[in-house]
Amino acid sequence: MNFGEIIKATLTDMNIISAITSTIFIILLGFFCRKKGIFTDQVGKILTKVVLTVALPALAFNAFMQDIDGETLKQGMNVLIWGLIIYVILIFASKPLFMKYKGDKQDTLRVLTIFGSTTFFGTPIVSAIYGPVGVMFSSIFNIGYRIFLYSYGYIKMSGLKMELKNIKTMFLNPIVLATFAGLFIWVFQGYMPQVTVAGLDGATQQVAFLRIDQTAIWLFKPMTFLAGLASPLAWLAIGATLGEVSFKKAATDKTSWYYSFAKVILVPALNIILLTVLTVTGILPVSFEALATIVIMMATPTATVAAAYAISFDKEAILASNCSLISTVTAVIMTPIWIVVLEIISKSGLF
Repeated sequence: MNFGEIIKATLTDMNIISAITSTIFIILLGFFCRKKGIFTDQVGKILTKVVLTVALPALAFNAFMQDIDGETLKQGMNVLIWGLIIYVILIFASKPLFMKYKGDKQDTLRVLTIFGSTTFFGTPIVSAIYGPVGVMFSSIFNIGYRIFLYSYGYIKMSGLKMELKNIKTMFLNPIVLATFAGLFIWVFQGYMPQVTVAGLDGATQQVAFLRIDQTAIWLFKPMTFLAGLASPLAWLAIGATLGEVSFKKAATDKTSWYYSFAKVILVPALNIILLTVLTVTGILPVSFEALATIVIMMATPTATVAAAYAISFDKEAILASNCSLISTVTAVIMTPIWIVVLEIISKSGLF
C-alpha cells in the first residue's frame, strides 16, 4: 500500500471520521449554546465537575473490566514506565524552548507545556476512538502525570515544599481511586476467589468475583451509562468554556501562540519520535493503541490545575489564561490532524 492509498484509507474510515466529527460538532454545540445564552456561565463548570467526579471515574474503572493477557499487561507496564519517563524528559526539554523568557514567565510556560489536560480533554477522545483498551492505557499513563503535576508542578509554581494536601489530591481523588481499583482487579483477577458465570452462548466460565461486568451486571450497567456521559459532557463543557471568553484579546498575545505550538504540536511529535525509536530498538516497545493514546493525551491544551497554580500563586495569571484559551482552540483543530497522522503511521506498518 503506497502513501496515497494509506491516506485515502484513513480519510474514508468511517470510525475515525465519525469520532472526529463527533468531537468537533459537540464542542461547537456547547459553544453555540453558551453564545446564545442557552447555557449560563455556570454550566461549563458544573459539567466539568460531573465529568471529573462521576463520569471519568466510571470510565476509568470499567476499562479494566476485561480479561488479562500477557501482551496487554506488558503494554500497560510499558505505558506506565513511559508515563514517568516522559515528564522527566519534558522538565529538561522545556527549558531551551522558553530560554528567551525569564523568571515567572519562563516557569509558567514550562509548567503549562509539561502538563496538559490529559484527563478531561484527552481521555474522552481516546475513549471515542480506541475504546476500553485506549481508556485503560490512558488511565495507566495518567498515574505518572498526577505524580508530577501535584509534586513538581506545585513546587515549581508555588516556590514551596510539597504539602500534605497535594499528596491527598494526588491519590484520593475519584479518578485515581477508580484507576487503582480497576488496575488492581485487572492485574490480580487470576489470584482472586473465582465464581462461575454463564456466558451469552450458555457456556460457563470462571471469573474473579470482583469482575462486576460478569458477576454484578446490575452494578456494571449503571456505571456503563455514567461512563458514556464522559465524552459528550466533556465536549459540551469545552465548547461552553470557549464561548465565555474573548478570543480576540487572547489572539493578540504572540507568546500564547508560540506556547500552543510547543504544547499541541512539538510535544506529541517528540513522543512519536522517541517511542518509534524505543519500539524499533526493542528497548520499550509499545503497540499502536498505546502510541496513539499517548500522543492524543500529550496533544491536549493547558491542564486546568496548572493554570490554577499560575492564578493562585500570581505567576503570570493573564498569560496562563490566554495560553489556556489559545491552546484549547489549537488542540480542537490539531486533534483530528493527529488522529489522521496516527492512522497513517498504523497503516504504514511502523507499529
